Amino acid sequence: MTGSAAPRRAGVLGHPIGHSLSPTLHRAAYAALGIDWEYDAYDVDSGGLGAFIEGLDGSWAGLSLTMPLKVEAVPLMDFVEPMAKLVGGCNTVLLQNVGGARHLVGANTDVWGIQAAFREAGVTAASSGLILGGGATATSAMAALGSLGVTAPYVAVRSRGRAGGLLRAATRMGVAPRFVTFEEVPALAAHVDVAVSTVPAAAGAEIASTLVSVSEGAALLDAVYEPLVTPLGARWAALGGVRIGGERMLLHQAGEQIRLMTGREAPLAAMDDAMTRVLHI
Repeated sequence: MTGSAAPRRAGVLGHPIGHSLSPTLHRAAYAALGIDWEYDAYDVDSGGLGAFIEGLDGSWAGLSLTMPLKVEAVPLMDFVEPMAKLVGGCNTVLLQNVGGARHLVGANTDVWGIQAAFREAGVTAASSGLILGGGATATSAMAALGSLGVTAPYVAVRSRGRAGGLLRAATRMGVAPRFVTFEEVPALAAHVDVAVSTVPAAAGAEIASTLVSVSEGAALLDAVYEPLVTPLGARWAALGGVRIGGERMLLHQAGEQIRLMTGREAPLAAMDDAMTRVLHI
């Protein structure tokens, strides 16, 4: 809305939330689009999403969700879009007015963000892939790699018992993940076309210390963006691979949220500029 109309509202929810770049990206988009919207960060821990949504008035257009709320959101929705249903998690909630009543739509833009980050790096197809981690972001990575052609990715987890959501999603996708240990990662890195790391920077650093080779030109998307260049990303690039920073995934998933919430194409260049300034790239 513009002029004297009341501003629409949106925000990012999660715990912890202080580090989130979502306000920077969304506010930059609103400014570039010339719309009078507000966007803030809200610390909401597990179990608190339902009450938060209940307290929202009609000015709210949407929510961005980060951990630990993505899975919790699914049963709260009136409708869950196919991709969110497939991966079993929503990182986006659209608050729509249907016949005078609020209607909650759950969506997932993480998959889009990963796909777009790979496309931006020139990766449009792959036959083999490796995913580090087994949580919600890893599940989105599995869907994204599936769209590139990887139907049996290696998935490195410390405990298969904590990867139940990923395994259930794999069954829905028709994907057959091959679970491996972190100790097996160095050998696999020498043969895969693409990789996605969803583990913290410290865990990635442990893996980096054991890497001796990667497939030439193989692309690694490291979902971490603090630090901007992780030890794993730096080691991967030093061995001849292509490093894709987590901020690229973040930019593109936020851009898709902008499109869904506002109905307008996201001004990615303006959002990228704002993110670059904050991250001192």
